[in-house]
Amino acid sequence: MNDLDFFLSLETQVWEALVAGDAAADEALLAEDFLGVYSTGYAERACHVDQISDGPTVELYEISAPRLVPLGPGRALLAYRADYIRKGADTSEAMYVSSIWEERGGRWLNTFSQDSSTDDPAPV
Repeated sequence: MNDLDFFLSLETQVWEALVAGDAAADEALLAEDFLGVYSTGYAERACHVDQISDGPTVELYEISAPRLVPLGPGRALLAYRADYIRKGADTSEAMYVSSIWEERGGRWLNTFSQDSSTDDPAPV
C-alpha cells in the first residue's frame, strides 16, 4: 500500500495514545515483536506502552515533512518530523521519526520505530 494519508493516520493514532495516556490503544497499534530505537537504547513493546501507564506523556504534537517508502507487499516505512511538547514542559522538542508498518492478519501494526533528535550533528 502506497497511501501516505493512511500511514499518517496510523502514526497519528500512536501520538494520540501518548496525548490521552491510553496504554491499551498504544499496545493495540504495536506488534508483539515491536522494537524501538532511541537515544536511550532499545525498547520493546512493553517499554513503549509502560511509558504512558501513569498518564499522558505528550501535551501537543505536529507531524510534518512526511515521506513514505514502500518496502514490499504489506510493509512500508513512514518517515517524518515531529515537533512536540512533553506533558508539563514549557518548551517544544523536535525529532525525526522512522516507523515501519506491517500488515499482519489483516491489521496494520507498527513493528519498528527510530527517533533521531534534530539536535544531532549533520551526517558526514
